[in-house]
Amino acid sequence: MVQHPTTINNPDQTAADRLAALQEWENSKPETGQNRAIDTKNAEVNNHIHTIYSFSPYTPCMAALLARGAGLCAAGSVDHDSIAASREMIKACAILGIGGCSGFEVRVSFKAGPFGKKKINNPDSQGFAYMTVQGIPEQSIDKAFDFLVPIRESRLKRTIAMTQRANDLLREAGLGEIDFERDVLQKSKFAEGGGITERRLLAAIAERCIREFGRGKTLIDGLQSKLGIKTAPKTAAWLIDPDNPHYLFDLLGLLKTEILGGIFIQPDERECIPADQVTTFARCVSAIPAYAYLGDVGESPTGDKKAEKFEDDFLDELFEELQRLGYQAITYMPPRNTPEQLARIRRLAAEWGFMEISGVDINSSRQSFNCPQVLKNEFRHLLDTTWALIAHERLASADERFGLFSDQNPLASMNLNERIKVYANAGRKLDLHHPQESAAVIADNILKGV
Repeated sequence: MVQHPTTINNPDQTAADRLAALQEWENSKPETGQNRAIDTKNAEVNNHIHTIYSFSPYTPCMAALLARGAGLCAAGSVDHDSIAASREMIKACAILGIGGCSGFEVRVSFKAGPFGKKKINNPDSQGFAYMTVQGIPEQSIDKAFDFLVPIRESRLKRTIAMTQRANDLLREAGLGEIDFERDVLQKSKFAEGGGITERRLLAAIAERCIREFGRGKTLIDGLQSKLGIKTAPKTAAWLIDPDNPHYLFDLLGLLKTEILGGIFIQPDERECIPADQVTTFARCVSAIPAYAYLGDVGESPTGDKKAEKFEDDFLDELFEELQRLGYQAITYMPPRNTPEQLARIRRLAAEWGFMEISGVDINSSRQSFNCPQVLKNEFRHLLDTTWALIAHERLASADERFGLFSDQNPLASMNLNERIKVYANAGRKLDLHHPQESAAVIADNILKGV
């Protein structure tokens, strides 16, 4: 048994080289994916995995490999302002014999409507909200890439300005500056279509702090004496260990809490374009626009959010606005909310005819790929919607009429729940090693009424 080739998770290699290494790794195993039965009825899924193309320690190939290693039967990439992971993710999942899908995440403006001055689902801004575009057909990936170019360029300019603020802070503390080109831009994969997030900048600051202070107690002492950052006991226990494999991500999380507010610059509507522009684009390319539900945070079930109010006080009115703006789905993360919040979001999704899409965002090596909540009885429908999403992406790649929400869909006379059931069954019937070829056969059979 060979070790994982380093090429699989090497961001400096090409996608083709990573895929070749993944195929070689899979072929070398005594029991290959070709012979491994995938339990599409009872295994976990995750449709919201970030990669090196926004901020994550994982290439699309490694994300797919770790997803399967965690026992998932399906995985999907969703990067901030980027679709660059899409083709590699789909091909990697096919090599491994699991379901694959892809999309992107953006922040959009609600400022022209009734929620323009409210904090919706974005902890950093009023009137700007997170959303995803899911299930992008293969022939629409290049269109999505082009659509995101001005958004990525606007965010690049803002990040350059925030880097200047960060360098002011570092100079005042007597620390070395960040070289934006070397420490942020080159690591962002921007030249290949990657997006630049605040986490990418914070990672550069974290790396600068490690170079200045070292690891362990000297880092903790340096953060307090030079930057005025007090480290909570839980984080201190992680940072005191110089061999902690998650060191950079743990330090990044501390910096996000303690210094991001001091360097953050609010985006504008060139970067966070009006929501209806994104939903219109998504629908035109047979993708599915989804609002990302956050919900008020009291005592955070996952411990990663401070207590704060978001959209729960006006959720009923928000759903009306989402329908007006052209949304077709709600995406949420079961571990992040209370049972009461989840019951409410499910009820409203049903009332307004929105598809439910689940996924837990992965952007740190400390995070688990697992989401056991989807195996609970009240959430098992999210397994069906995942396979319906996969079928939508593959069938629409074969023939755009088969977009789940297409007016030209041969099944358009069915209600949404009926279509999701048909598509979930279709997704589970895909040959997961050759999903596109089998999708074409399934689409042809649907047209023939088989």
